[in-house]
Amino acid sequence: MSNGDIFVGEIIGTAILILFGAGVCAAVTLRYSKARASGWVVIAFGWGFGVLAGAYTAAPLSGGHLNPAVTIGIAIDTGTWGKVWIYLLGQLVGAVLGAVLAYLVYLAQFQANVRKEGTTEGTADEPVPTLGIFSTIPEIRNPVANLITEIIATIALVLPILAFGLTKGLGESGITVLIVSLLVVGIGLSLGGPTGYAINPARDLGPRIVHTFLPIPNKGTSDWGYAWIPVVGPLIGGALAGLIYHVAF
Repeated sequence: MSNGDIFVGEIIGTAILILFGAGVCAAVTLRYSKARASGWVVIAFGWGFGVLAGAYTAAPLSGGHLNPAVTIGIAIDTGTWGKVWIYLLGQLVGAVLGAVLAYLVYLAQFQANVRKEGTTEGTADEPVPTLGIFSTIPEIRNPVANLITEIIATIALVLPILAFGLTKGLGESGITVLIVSLLVVGIGLSLGGPTGYAINPARDLGPRIVHTFLPIPNKGTSDWGYAWIPVVGPLIGGALAGLIYHVAF
């Protein structure tokens, strides 16, 4: 794979992932969305379908990592680091692009987050907090516990992804991406409750950057004090998964 193919593939694939993921969070969260209040199960499946669409699209160009934790895990297992920076840069750019696209899809709903003074547009209720549409927020703010959650959840993602390579025929048939998508749904349902399961530094950091700069009425804080946890935790988890796989398999 050329550097250009990897960069473009990771941008496109990660953008699709975040478009679906942030999109389902917006659908469930924002007023005047037909899917409002449809719940955590819908969010988990939305993110899983995002992985499905993004990874299948990117696979011919880059292999469809879409996640720095996956890239780091593979690099630790294989010892190949030369193209890691290209993957990571493409993933971050794609995450930013996907978050902007999700914002544009729900532009009218974001603008109607509060009633504009002197008009009947929007709602007179309290504005809906918007950071959770883009990035993760812990239910209980405990840095140590939150970090442990992200590390364990990311190991639960990356270690199976590496192990799928041992099963003959999965890669050739293309079914690996489908299985990984279901794995992401399972992680969301089982391990996502405490922190919102970033399990992907780019997935959290890129959209958080976008949330900081978007002109969303009454958008609330971007919570940069917490932002290091969904970046550092998944990177540690991905590195540990790569190390475990390299030693044990």
